[in-house]
Amino acid sequence: MAAQQTVEHKYVYDFAEGNKDLKDLLGGKGANLAEMNNLGLPVPPGFTITTEACKAYLATGSEPDGLADQIEAHLQALERTMGRRLGDPDDPLLVSVRSGAKFSMPGMMETVLNVGLNDRSVVGLARQASGTDQAASGGADRFAWDSYRRLIQMFGKTVCEVPGEEFEHALDEVKRAKGTHNDLDLDADDLRGLVDAYKKIFAKHTGREFPQEPREQLDLAIRAVFDSWNADRAVLYRRQERIPADLGTAVNVVSMVFGNLGPDSGTGVAFTRDPGSGTQGIYGDYLANAQGEDVVAGIRNTVPLQQLEQLDKKSYDELLGIMARLEQHYKDLCDIEFTIERGKLWMLQTRVGKRTAAAAFVIAGQLVDEGLIDLDEALHRVNGAQLAQLMFPRFQLDHGIQPVTKGIGASPGAASGKVVFTSARAVELAAQGESVILVRRETNPDDLNGMIAAQGILTSRGGKTSHAAVVARGMGKTCVSGADELDVNVPAKRFTVGGQVVDEGDLVSIDGTTGLVYLGEVPVMPSEVVQYFEGELDPERTDDALVRAVHRIMTHADATRRLRVRANADTGADAARARRFGAEGIGLCRTEHMFLGDRRELVERLILAGTDAEREDALAALLPLQRADFIEIFREMDGLPVTVRLIDPPLHEFLPPLEQLAVNVAVAQERGEDVAKEEALLAAVRRMHEENPMLGLRGVRLGLVIPGLFAMQVRAIAEAAVEVTRAGGSACPEIMVPLVGAVQELETVRVEAEKIIAEVVGDSGVEVLIGTMIEVPRAALTAGQIAEAAEFFSFGTNDLTQMGWGFSRDDVEGAFFWRYLELGIFGISPFESIDTDGVGRLVRIATEEGRAARPGLKLGVCGEHGGDPDSVHFFHEVGLDYVSCSPFRVPVARLEAGRAVVSSTGSDSR
Repeated sequence: MAAQQTVEHKYVYDFAEGNKDLKDLLGGKGANLAEMNNLGLPVPPGFTITTEACKAYLATGSEPDGLADQIEAHLQALERTMGRRLGDPDDPLLVSVRSGAKFSMPGMMETVLNVGLNDRSVVGLARQASGTDQAASGGADRFAWDSYRRLIQMFGKTVCEVPGEEFEHALDEVKRAKGTHNDLDLDADDLRGLVDAYKKIFAKHTGREFPQEPREQLDLAIRAVFDSWNADRAVLYRRQERIPADLGTAVNVVSMVFGNLGPDSGTGVAFTRDPGSGTQGIYGDYLANAQGEDVVAGIRNTVPLQQLEQLDKKSYDELLGIMARLEQHYKDLCDIEFTIERGKLWMLQTRVGKRTAAAAFVIAGQLVDEGLIDLDEALHRVNGAQLAQLMFPRFQLDHGIQPVTKGIGASPGAASGKVVFTSARAVELAAQGESVILVRRETNPDDLNGMIAAQGILTSRGGKTSHAAVVARGMGKTCVSGADELDVNVPAKRFTVGGQVVDEGDLVSIDGTTGLVYLGEVPVMPSEVVQYFEGELDPERTDDALVRAVHRIMTHADATRRLRVRANADTGADAARARRFGAEGIGLCRTEHMFLGDRRELVERLILAGTDAEREDALAALLPLQRADFIEIFREMDGLPVTVRLIDPPLHEFLPPLEQLAVNVAVAQERGEDVAKEEALLAAVRRMHEENPMLGLRGVRLGLVIPGLFAMQVRAIAEAAVEVTRAGGSACPEIMVPLVGAVQELETVRVEAEKIIAEVVGDSGVEVLIGTMIEVPRAALTAGQIAEAAEFFSFGTNDLTQMGWGFSRDDVEGAFFWRYLELGIFGISPFESIDTDGVGRLVRIATEEGRAARPGLKLGVCGEHGGDPDSVHFFHEVGLDYVSCSPFRVPVARLEAGRAVVSSTGSDSR
């Protein structure tokens, strides 16, 4: 028998071998470099090490078999293409080593530039550059030593964990000695000395000299990129953006092109449309005589991309042509990184660009108008989280409030808070419930915790493509960058602007749309999107592009979706707002909210009733009040279904806490006051006290134990429906019995309810449905039996999650959920987004078995999950008829219900 031949796994791909659809394997950066190469665009030669190699490395701690040989083979091919060898002393090939995961994670993982430089090849690099205009002034030497110091700094920080501050302090010292604040004022001798200083810093922290072997540099840099997938900031970012942890990152090894060769060179970032507003035009930043990290880090302030036309018209015109071609090809906003080397344009990266919520809607509508996408794809490209962000308030500036400075509006929104200057302080104060604004010269990836904790970010450096701007837009955080009038002094915990000093703890307000910065707290006003939903803005008559775009996409979502959307509302005012926001009924009307305020006294009478007559008197007093409540709601929801949940919580929750009552009684007794009523209440509370009231006498159990309680509510509902109907309206009540665990409980309540309904409704034509809330795991598992007595199910996913997990929501979220999230046990709280594997399976079982027993069974959900975007998609897939959520989240649920229909055929919108 012939020996079986082992086929070597392919871990390395040349750019010519990939395309944009291979993001899972090549990462977003590698796939898009390959795509641009296939389009014939000027891409520096290179190759990509796959995500599979990264996953194998992370699983074992060592490179997979065959990887080293494949890297060597592709490196040799690259050397042949370029006519140079890596790190050759006379004519060196230098490469960049860049991360590139499937989903963009800006600044979260590692990049090392100029790999291959050492003490010998730095001389060869200067010789390569000596043909430029700089030669006479020693510019070639300056360029070479600047590139070398950048390598030592990036390699030290990235690969060997040398504190980046030490390199920065050394650079600041050299500039201070030179009497300048600008890196460009340092000459070759200054930078040669800085290289020596950097080497000493490197040796001090690593115990070894800076590696001189180019291949060792390359191998260590590749491993560092692999390891950066599990760096703390990358893990935190993935958790924040809900990016799966098992994807791994690819590594791109690309021949270096240099933007720091002189005034005819430079680097920049461009967007094919404004990522902040969606407006069409030329947007981006350019920095002459610089490398790419200078733009992203915001170390030097950039100039607008339009100024490149004056600096290098040939490259500018070529760039505009490429931008148009890429947008047509990708059919979306493209984010482009480029470098100009001696007047030659090179494309270093493209990707579908991150954008603000407003830009997402506006651009989607524009692309439909341009015929690049259809309305289904437009719907797929926006999401509920973006719509929710657009509904946040904005600053009200009609009180003569003047800004103190203006930066670049990098990520829109209105944010006010206390000034903090470090990420740690932002996290500390936010944990205490304070709103904070993180103020920095520029942010870096280590600031991610503080950026998440802050309400907004303000930097004195950087532009729309700086780290702060890109990350803030991705998170939906308000950000103003490049406010260069700010003199930020982090050690002193203060900044000055226009002669005014702002200390840590002072209040400031920032407008991420206009870039304006205000001292103090600025009042806010409703967003134009909320005004549209409230009916205050006519989308057909407004010139607001955002409102028109939202209206267009929401109209398509409503026409596309199968799921209906109801609201959780307990008052007429709530019901009216829900209807304006597009609710198609009420999925949860909580009657216990109607027992608060002045009605507590009647509840006390019910609890303290010593005889049947006293109890009936108390219920009779409550009846007209409940009926009036329901009349108001039925009128507002004229013609739409209203699901009324009979009283759910234990009655003693309407009374003062046991401890408070005991103290009040003791104090009154000490004063000699008459406390007979208080003593009776205290005795009742003690009698009714439960160790675990969430699992005690509540819901259907309460209705079965206290005679007449549910009957009073059913009568109030039926009488209200009849009154509204006879007045010319149309009431559609649905009575929901809570906390049912056995069909016999529901049957018992139903018998009494049907008698009352028949008596009250008569020939009015009112139809009253009776159903139950599925919130006890046993109810889900016996749904087939319960469906025989129920005309509808509404899943109470809050309680179903509590009981399914064995969690007490009021306790666990503060006690240990933070640790579960930190450990990755949860990607997100199961109370925020449905646990599809566990609680979701209970929903699926109840849906299937309930409909098998009663084919026409109406199914909905009324927990807060009804407004969560991911959960809405799950409920669509399971086959529910509707979701119900708070009125403010109704538009989000409508949008996501439409997206659920089209998302199965679209690409991932991240």
